[in-house]
Amino acid sequence: MNEYRFRLHISSERFLAYYRGTAKSVVARAHTGQNVQFPAALLQRFLSPDGVHGDFILLCDDQNKCVGLQRVSAA
Repeated sequence: MNEYRFRLHISSERFLAYYRGTAKSVVARAHTGQNVQFPAALLQRFLSPDGVHGDFILLCDDQNKCVGLQRVSAA
């Protein structure tokens, strides 16, 4: 299992593109410097009136298929 840690700061206004479906995926830079891409729908449960903010861990299987997203701290 692969883990990718990253920090996100997406305002609620910017998240509207994901919510409306005009943007389907999010690209973030992991702490290792790698770019990771995952479905924006995974962030909906972390959405607050201020947007999506915090440190996250993206969990992927051995074929790098996403199996989960966890928030480890809110920022």
